[in-house]
Amino acid sequence: MYLCGKIGVMKQLKIYLDTSVISYLDQQDAPERMAETHILWDKIKNGEFKAVISDITLSEINDCTEAKKNILFEYLAQINYELIETTEDTLRVAGQFVYLGILQQRSFDDCQHIAAAIVSECDIIVSWNFKHIVNHKTMMGVKAITALEGFNDVLIYAPSILTGGAQDDT
Repeated sequence: MYLCGKIGVMKQLKIYLDTSVISYLDQQDAPERMAETHILWDKIKNGEFKAVISDITLSEINDCTEAKKNILFEYLAQINYELIETTEDTLRVAGQFVYLGILQQRSFDDCQHIAAAIVSECDIIVSWNFKHIVNHKTMMGVKAITALEGFNDVLIYAPSILTGGAQDDT
Protein backbone atom coordinates (compact mmCIF):
# COMPACT_ATOMS: atom_id res chain seq x y z
CA MET A 1 0.00 0.00 0.00
CA TYR A 2 1.31 3.40 -0.87
CA LEU A 3 0.54 6.96 0.15
CA CYS A 4 0.87 10.03 -2.07
CA GLY A 5 3.56 12.44 -0.97
CA LYS A 6 3.58 16.22 -1.41
CA ILE A 7 4.32 16.05 -5.13
CA GLY A 8 2.18 13.03 -5.94
CA VAL A 9 4.94 10.42 -5.69
CA MET A 10 3.77 7.20 -4.11
CA LYS A 11 5.44 6.41 -0.79
CA GLN A 12 5.65 2.87 0.58
CA LEU A 13 3.92 2.80 3.96
CA LYS A 14 6.18 2.00 6.89
CA ILE A 15 4.30 -0.29 9.29
CA TYR A 16 5.31 -1.25 12.80
CA LEU A 17 4.43 -4.85 13.67
CA ASP A 18 3.90 -5.53 17.34
CA THR A 19 4.35 -9.03 18.70
CA SER A 20 0.65 -9.90 18.47
CA VAL A 21 0.77 -9.70 14.67
CA ILE A 22 3.70 -12.07 14.41
CA SER A 23 2.19 -14.38 17.01
CA TYR A 24 -1.08 -14.68 15.05
CA LEU A 25 0.82 -16.21 12.13
CA ASP A 26 0.58 -19.42 14.19
CA GLN A 27 -2.57 -19.09 16.27
CA GLN A 28 -4.63 -22.20 15.55
CA ASP A 29 -7.38 -21.23 18.02
CA ALA A 30 -8.11 -18.01 16.07
CA PRO A 31 -8.32 -19.09 12.39
CA GLU A 32 -9.86 -15.85 11.08
CA ARG A 33 -7.19 -13.62 12.63
CA MET A 34 -4.51 -16.08 11.56
CA ALA A 35 -5.78 -15.95 7.96
CA GLU A 36 -5.86 -12.12 7.97
CA THR A 37 -2.33 -12.05 9.36
CA HIS A 38 -1.10 -14.36 6.60
CA ILE A 39 -2.65 -12.06 3.98
CA LEU A 40 -0.78 -9.12 5.53
CA TRP A 41 2.42 -11.21 5.66
CA ASP A 42 2.11 -11.92 1.93
CA LYS A 43 1.71 -8.18 1.26
CA ILE A 44 4.88 -7.51 3.27
CA LYS A 45 6.76 -10.27 1.40
CA ASN A 46 5.59 -8.72 -1.90
CA GLY A 47 6.95 -5.31 -0.88
CA GLU A 48 3.61 -3.56 -0.47
CA PHE A 49 4.66 -2.38 3.01
CA LYS A 50 7.98 -1.65 4.70
CA ALA A 51 7.94 -3.68 7.93
CA VAL A 52 9.47 -2.48 11.19
CA ILE A 53 9.88 -4.41 14.43
CA SER A 54 11.67 -3.54 17.64
CA ASP A 55 13.97 -5.24 20.08
CA ILE A 56 10.90 -5.38 22.37
CA THR A 57 9.21 -7.61 19.77
CA LEU A 58 12.22 -9.93 19.62
CA SER A 59 12.36 -10.09 23.42
CA GLU A 60 8.68 -11.03 23.62
CA ILE A 61 9.12 -13.72 20.95
CA ASN A 62 12.07 -15.09 22.90
CA ASP A 63 9.74 -15.48 25.90
CA CYS A 64 7.51 -17.90 23.94
CA THR A 65 7.76 -21.65 24.21
CA GLU A 66 10.64 -23.12 22.23
CA ALA A 67 8.30 -24.53 19.55
CA LYS A 68 6.37 -21.26 19.10
CA LYS A 69 9.57 -19.20 19.14
CA ASN A 70 11.09 -21.33 16.36
CA ILE A 71 7.97 -20.98 14.21
CA LEU A 72 7.82 -17.20 14.67
CA PHE A 73 11.51 -16.73 13.86
CA GLU A 74 10.98 -18.84 10.71
CA TYR A 75 8.24 -16.41 9.67
CA LEU A 76 10.45 -13.40 10.40
CA ALA A 77 13.14 -14.90 8.16
CA GLN A 78 10.64 -14.72 5.26
CA ILE A 79 10.46 -10.92 5.22
CA ASN A 80 12.72 -7.92 5.07
CA TYR A 81 12.26 -5.71 8.11
CA GLU A 82 13.92 -2.83 9.87
CA LEU A 83 14.89 -3.57 13.47
CA ILE A 84 14.49 -0.64 15.87
CA GLU A 85 16.55 -0.62 19.07
CA THR A 86 15.20 0.95 22.24
CA THR A 87 16.63 4.44 22.78
CA GLU A 88 16.32 7.12 25.44
CA ASP A 89 13.73 8.83 23.20
CA THR A 90 11.73 5.61 22.99
CA LEU A 91 11.72 5.22 26.77
CA ARG A 92 10.84 8.89 27.29
CA VAL A 93 7.91 8.75 24.87
CA ALA A 94 6.77 5.41 26.34
CA GLY A 95 6.84 7.02 29.78
CA GLN A 96 4.47 9.73 28.57
CA PHE A 97 1.77 7.09 28.00
CA VAL A 98 1.97 6.10 31.66
CA TYR A 99 2.40 9.67 32.96
CA LEU A 100 -0.69 10.86 31.07
CA GLY A 101 -2.75 7.86 32.19
CA ILE A 102 -3.24 6.45 28.69
CA LEU A 103 -1.79 3.08 29.72
CA GLN A 104 -0.61 1.70 33.04
CA GLN A 105 2.94 0.87 34.10
CA ARG A 106 2.18 -2.87 33.87
CA SER A 107 1.60 -2.33 30.11
CA PHE A 108 4.97 -0.63 29.64
CA ASP A 109 6.02 -3.06 26.88
CA ASP A 110 2.96 -1.93 24.89
CA CYS A 111 3.97 1.69 25.57
CA GLN A 112 7.41 0.88 24.18
CA HIS A 113 5.93 -0.69 21.03
CA ILE A 114 3.93 2.48 20.40
CA ALA A 115 6.87 4.74 21.22
CA ALA A 116 9.21 2.76 18.94
CA ALA A 117 6.78 3.27 16.06
CA ILE A 118 6.47 6.98 16.81
CA VAL A 119 10.20 7.63 17.21
CA SER A 120 11.08 5.63 14.08
CA GLU A 121 8.49 7.61 12.07
CA CYS A 122 6.26 4.70 11.09
CA ASP A 123 3.03 5.50 9.30
CA ILE A 124 0.97 2.77 10.97
CA ILE A 125 1.15 0.56 14.05
CA VAL A 126 -0.35 -2.85 13.24
CA SER A 127 -1.61 -4.86 16.19
CA TRP A 128 -4.20 -7.40 17.31
CA ASN A 129 -3.94 -5.99 20.86
CA PHE A 130 -7.34 -4.31 21.24
CA LYS A 131 -7.03 -4.00 25.03
CA HIS A 132 -3.98 -1.72 25.05
CA ILE A 133 -3.16 -0.57 21.51
CA VAL A 134 -5.99 -0.74 18.95
CA ASN A 135 -8.56 1.33 20.84
CA HIS A 136 -9.90 4.86 20.96
CA LYS A 137 -8.14 5.92 24.19
CA THR A 138 -4.72 4.86 22.92
CA MET A 139 -5.32 6.39 19.49
CA MET A 140 -6.24 9.75 21.05
CA GLY A 141 -3.22 9.44 23.35
CA VAL A 142 -0.94 8.89 20.37
CA LYS A 143 -2.33 12.02 18.72
CA ALA A 144 -1.75 14.05 21.91
CA ILE A 145 1.77 12.75 22.50
CA THR A 146 2.92 13.13 18.90
CA ALA A 147 1.63 16.70 18.91
CA LEU A 148 3.26 17.51 22.28
CA GLU A 149 6.56 15.85 21.36
CA GLY A 150 6.73 17.17 17.78
CA PHE A 151 6.56 13.77 16.08
CA ASN A 152 4.47 12.82 13.06
CA ASP A 153 1.13 11.25 13.89
CA VAL A 154 0.91 7.49 13.47
CA LEU A 155 -2.25 5.51 12.71
CA ILE A 156 -3.18 2.34 14.59
CA TYR A 157 -4.89 -0.51 12.74
CA ALA A 158 -5.66 -4.19 13.12
CA PRO A 159 -4.19 -6.23 10.23
CA SER A 160 -7.65 -6.70 8.69
CA ILE A 161 -7.83 -2.96 7.94
CA LEU A 162 -4.73 -3.23 5.74
CA THR A 163 -5.84 -6.43 4.03
CA GLY A 164 -9.46 -5.49 3.34
CA GLY A 165 -10.55 -8.46 5.42
CA ALA A 166 -13.92 -9.07 7.00
CA GLN A 167 -15.73 -7.22 4.22
CA ASP A 168 -18.99 -8.31 2.67
CA ASP A 169 -19.03 -7.74 -1.09
CA THR A 170 -22.83 -7.62 -1.31
